[in-house]
Amino acid sequence: MFYRHFVFDLDGTLIDSRQDLADAANAMLATYGAAPLPVPAVVAMVGEGARTLVIRALARAEATADPDEALARFLDAYAQRLTVTTVPYEGVRETLTHLHRHARISVLTNKPQAPTDVILAALGLAPFVHAAVGGDGPHGRKPAPEALLALMAQSGVPAADTVMVGDSWVDVATATAAGIDACLVAYGFGYPAVDDDHRRRARVTVATVDELQRFVA
Repeated sequence: MFYRHFVFDLDGTLIDSRQDLADAANAMLATYGAAPLPVPAVVAMVGEGARTLVIRALARAEATADPDEALARFLDAYAQRLTVTTVPYEGVRETLTHLHRHARISVLTNKPQAPTDVILAALGLAPFVHAAVGGDGPHGRKPAPEALLALMAQSGVPAADTVMVGDSWVDVATATAAGIDACLVAYGFGYPAVDDDHRRRARVTVATVDELQRFVA
């Protein structure tokens, strides 16, 4: 089982961004006079886009606010702390270095494009990524497959040689909708919430990111 195109999720797959996301969400809540939420509670809301995260945080904190206004406040708060504590998971740089020699690497995330680009550059991952697509672009957010299909078309690599790598059910569902294999990463913070059905749908599950190196010829 070898692949020539790896499409990676970002948060919980390539980077551990838990604290910065939680701090930004709590900074947004503080502007409405709401009490901060525990980090695990915020982390459980990640994966389906910033707006969904904001709506969930407001509901959990019992704060009344216009979702669009709250989203703007969250994005402003997050822009100030994109890489304060965020780091690549152990082995990510080495794995991307190896994969880059043999395959195309893309990033597909529901995080907006601007912070995605800043984070990839700041953490030194951008040189390994041929294309990165955020969730606020014209193709919509995962699990809709359009952005993934666009990355596949851009790559020129057949679907049979492409794999979506992520830590959540959203990534598996996106891969399934696009007709490609899915790989779950068990170390990611989204993995504990993946239901049994989506775990079965994944072609493979890896415990550490460096295990991906065996999937290139």
